[in-house]
Amino acid sequence: MQLEKLENWRRTHYSDQIDLETLEGKEITVCGWVKQTRDLGGLKFVILRDNFGEIQITFPKAKLEEHLFDKANSLKNEMPIAVKGKVKEDKRSPTGFELIPNDLKILNSVLANLPLDSTGKVKADLDTRLDNRILDLRSSISHAIFIIRHRVTTAMRQFFVEHRFIEINTPRIIATATEGGTELFPIAYFEKEAFLAQSPQLYKEQLTTVFDKVYEIAPIFRAEEHSTTRHLNELMMVDIEMAFANYNDVMNVLEELIHFVISDVKNNCEEELNTLKSEIKIPELPFPKYTYTETLDLLGKNDYELTWGDDIGTDASRKLGSIIDGPYFITEWPSEGKPFYIQPRVDKPEISESFDLMYSWIELASGGTRVHKKETLIQRLINQGLTPSSFDFHLKVFDWGMPPHAGWGLGLARLIMVLTGRQNIREVVIFPRDRTRLTP
Repeated sequence: MQLEKLENWRRTHYSDQIDLETLEGKEITVCGWVKQTRDLGGLKFVILRDNFGEIQITFPKAKLEEHLFDKANSLKNEMPIAVKGKVKEDKRSPTGFELIPNDLKILNSVLANLPLDSTGKVKADLDTRLDNRILDLRSSISHAIFIIRHRVTTAMRQFFVEHRFIEINTPRIIATATEGGTELFPIAYFEKEAFLAQSPQLYKEQLTTVFDKVYEIAPIFRAEEHSTTRHLNELMMVDIEMAFANYNDVMNVLEELIHFVISDVKNNCEEELNTLKSEIKIPELPFPKYTYTETLDLLGKNDYELTWGDDIGTDASRKLGSIIDGPYFITEWPSEGKPFYIQPRVDKPEISESFDLMYSWIELASGGTRVHKKETLIQRLINQGLTPSSFDFHLKVFDWGMPPHAGWGLGLARLIMVLTGRQNIREVVIFPRDRTRLTP
């Protein structure tokens, strides 16, 4: 088999751009990968896959030149090819049309035995899929997950622009801990020690003094030792911060964003949702809200006892998920368990102006009102065993006109888990990083 060059061939249409009314009988050029072939002797079918769907290419031996039919015989799954041909109606085809080729270019070879079947007919465990991720991403299920993810981030940016947020980018290499040092990845930074950013928190607070309302969609790094189905060590976060606002204001923004995104995915990703067998409901606004104390009472009424001040862990969250359907907020958490930048209530300092957004049993987001008075922030740092001088770069901004402000951080992959019905976070991250996985 002789490989060919693309030369001046260029794709004229993607699979979803082929309209029978305007293109029947006309020649087009398509490019993609061989998904599968079917040989009926004098008739050969090749399914070509591109990013937007599939095209059936039909090779009738009686109507084609011999060399072209012979080329079709040498095609293997996952070969990249380009095809020139005429569009013809065929109601038996899944797309209602077929392409009768005039010419075919085989652009590269593939292994005879690939390590993974991208059609999904031969099942593979998750580790095998992740070890051969590029092949796995070509499967209809994995592909659908990341088309939905693309739709989600596109919709988020649209939402933020419409609500007059400014997109920012904060450093991934930092000099000091944002939320304490237990989950930091240290790195050698020339003659100094530095860390991979575990949060954009301090930077986004500072930037509210410039841009008022800011957002960022970017990776963070946490050296969590837990190996669970919802934790990773590198993850994408969606963060916002708003000046002249408190936790109620940013909760409103968060629920409106989730409503907007779910509506957008449901209206624009029907094919992908069907592929994943994921049925999502557009949640009603406003989302239910339970204070931390009310949540403990609710758990107690359902035979799950916690003492005030306890964390609501995985088992308790699963219990809540069996009681409450869809998204809901848990508000007013104990101040002691919250980061130093979270504002305690003035009338009850043991309670913080904070919240978590839950979806069934999964925590999607966390946020709250921030401390905007320098003296209070210094005391909060001391109370949590942190050294205020290590935060001089942040504290000095509080002398330059720090407004009242609030914000939140949302785990993008966890939201994608909810939308796609996946049970393991590694399925919704292209190249996941956990305690044991550094490749591919």
